Amino acid sequence: MRTFPDDLARAQQEWSATYRQLAERPGRTELRRRLYRLSAEVFFHPYWQYRRPSPGAWWELRQLGRAGGRAAR
Repeated sequence: MRTFPDDLARAQQEWSATYRQLAERPGRTELRRRLYRLSAEVFFHPYWQYRRPSPGAWWELRQLGRAGGRAAR
């Protein structure tokens, strides 16, 4: 498994948590705004500046977010 910077992993974990909250309470403007901000934070993170994210890298990052950081990094 790849090693991701702590702030990128944290942002993905927050994204996953916010997404779950929005699924439980649809239509919450503050949650949609937070999800949008976190999406930009993850997508435009400097980690991706010199390496294009492969589908496998995105999958690993998403898995890390779903696991709440419990996966090996």
